[in-house]
Amino acid sequence: MFKRLIVIPLLAGVFFSCTTLKKSTRTSGNSISRIGLLNTYIIPYNLQFRETTVGGLSGIDYDAEKKLYYMICDDRSQINPARFYTASILLNNQKIDTVVFTAVAFLKDENNRLYPGSKADPKRTPDPEALRYNPRGNNMIWSSEGERIVRGKDTVLNNPSISITDASGKWIDSFYLPANLYMHATEKGPRQNGVLEGMSFADNFKTLYVNVEEPLYEDGPKAETVANKALIRLFKFDVASKKNTAQFAYELDPVAFEPTPATAFKVNGVPDLLDLGNNRLLVIERSFSTGRIPCAIKLFIADLNTGTDISANPSLSRNTAYTPVKKTLLLNMDELGIFTDNIEGVSFGPTLANGHRTLIFIADNNFAAFQQQQVLLFEIFP
Repeated sequence: MFKRLIVIPLLAGVFFSCTTLKKSTRTSGNSISRIGLLNTYIIPYNLQFRETTVGGLSGIDYDAEKKLYYMICDDRSQINPARFYTASILLNNQKIDTVVFTAVAFLKDENNRLYPGSKADPKRTPDPEALRYNPRGNNMIWSSEGERIVRGKDTVLNNPSISITDASGKWIDSFYLPANLYMHATEKGPRQNGVLEGMSFADNFKTLYVNVEEPLYEDGPKAETVANKALIRLFKFDVASKKNTAQFAYELDPVAFEPTPATAFKVNGVPDLLDLGNNRLLVIERSFSTGRIPCAIKLFIADLNTGTDISANPSLSRNTAYTPVKKTLLLNMDELGIFTDNIEGVSFGPTLANGHRTLIFIADNNFAAFQQQQVLLFEIFP
């Protein structure tokens, strides 16, 4: 999470697009040679839906059977309780015509309680970032970044988490996190606000991949404006056992632009990923520099077959006997000549009438009036 649609009545037939679509399914071996932008849709700022404020949408996933989308909100129970939305995205002539929100579900903890805000109980406050739908169990898996505030007596250490919930938001179970994802008061483990950001099922929902947004302390420095071997970890989980089975090193590009002033905030990290089959992942890198309004968004294809398992390597900066995964640039969105905001989520969308699949990206507006909650539609060319 980087901090910085009109709703229409639910009528009969609302879930049908004006464009003839084919069912989208997740299969291995998805071929992508390039992608082309079809259009961008803006969800209105401060949109109200069922007594909640729609904003901070940081993850999206598509239920092809029901033709519905699930969008997680990164509100840390400050505006409304932690939640995710269900929506329909209607297409017309291969463009997004409208986004219709149809339901909201409030996330619950293992005691079936709503999560508190940071003022009430910061050690239990979640930071929702990614969400994926599992049709095999008809449930959701979502991640929280947790919290790391080291400030004397005000120190807060809240471990990240990967939770399973039903369609109503009720907690079912959670995954077992490896020790290097635990928060520490010393500079060890995850950095604040740079933890579990991206998530994707693979292998017909038998595998779950997640990633940290920025390097763990022991793995080296955060990305700078020059190449500095900023390495994040991609984590592979077995869904049945809920255990981490492998880890891979992925090297971030440099921050795309110098900040203004030079000492101001800047960041490059991975907000989401998507399985393409055959141990390949579509990876979003999102760069932001103070003084520049848009984010710089790059899309890469990462081939896990080319990287070594680093599960047993406690420090990538000290033990360099490993091979990062090879990544190939698919698209630099700066080349599209459009404004790109805080893109945080990606999902496959429906298949177009010409047989081409689609990708849908969503931007987190941080509940800010000067940002755009964008929904971008792309066509995939095999």
